[in-house]
Amino acid sequence: MARGILQIDLAALVANWRALDRLSGPGTETAATVKADGYGLGAGPVARALAGAGARRFFVAIAEEGAALRGHLGPDVQICVYGGHMAGDAPVIRDAGLVPMLNSPEQIARHLAALPGHPFGVQLDTGMNRLGIEPADWAAVAEAALAARPVLMMSHLACADEPDHAMNAAQLRVFTEITAPLGLPRSIAATGGVLLGREYHFELTRPGIGLYGGDPFADAAPVVRLSLPVIQTRSVEAGETVGYGCTWRADRPTRIATVSGGYADGIVRAMGNRAMLWAGDVACPLRGRVSMDLLTVDVSALDAVPDMLDLIGPHQRVDVVADAAGTIGYEILTALGGRYARRVLQAAAADDLPAGAAAAQ
Repeated sequence: MARGILQIDLAALVANWRALDRLSGPGTETAATVKADGYGLGAGPVARALAGAGARRFFVAIAEEGAALRGHLGPDVQICVYGGHMAGDAPVIRDAGLVPMLNSPEQIARHLAALPGHPFGVQLDTGMNRLGIEPADWAAVAEAALAARPVLMMSHLACADEPDHAMNAAQLRVFTEITAPLGLPRSIAATGGVLLGREYHFELTRPGIGLYGGDPFADAAPVVRLSLPVIQTRSVEAGETVGYGCTWRADRPTRIATVSGGYADGIVRAMGNRAMLWAGDVACPLRGRVSMDLLTVDVSALDAVPDMLDLIGPHQRVDVVADAAGTIGYEILTALGGRYARRVLQAAAADDLPAGAAAAQ
């Protein structure tokens, strides 16, 4: 078989959610961010496992993601949309029972006109300058928005993965000043915010990358194992080169394995000559460039070449792979391609899901 195997451990995912839930504290609800198809791992199985563990609120990026997720989870959980209420979204929001996080005065006006009485939240911009209503604009629309009773006031931290960054405290201060008098549920913490401590937790946290085994949650259980098949091995003599552009030259006789996987599968081209693959406990350097479908790996240290080498797995977290590519674990996970054979290790039976969700599978 020339397909890589992408193993997704839902028990590890659930363990990570429970760990972040404990860190969030007993007075705080822990939601789950499952946008981008569950960070590339499959929003359906990911969200069903988390719902079985007790998650009752989920966050996605756009309304269409929320509608698809509703089909997996049934009616008894809340699905929130970070991108808010865009033009044309009203039927999807209504029919799927979604809760948009309104990001601008225009979105507030659109939602209140199109779906009066339908639940919504408000996202405030506290300094990230990406999504959210800026404080001056909020002052102009607060009366109308608050009269309709938002179910959540939220913001997003720009530097939560850097605990000592001054921006964290600055954003917390702005968010607290605006929201403290309102008496509404609040959320500013994703994974990094959970790790910053109780003052960032408020009534709701909404971890994302930490659920999937990524930084900054260093104690996360690994969720993903990516194993790539060896197609061929060859002997390369000293002075010979390997791969496109001849970017690696052997300085001694070397055993090279050609492995099925490349940038078409989400293995970032920039990690050429930098990444490691693993055969059990032995690290095997990637030699030469990443091509569309193939990698070339130095297996000289092995007594016998296995059928598969791991790119992500017990010896190498996703963020180590990301470092080799000059990127972050989020990009590695969400770029994982469609050619892999996916093996999902289940965390719970359907009987553990909320009412209505088992039928939606």
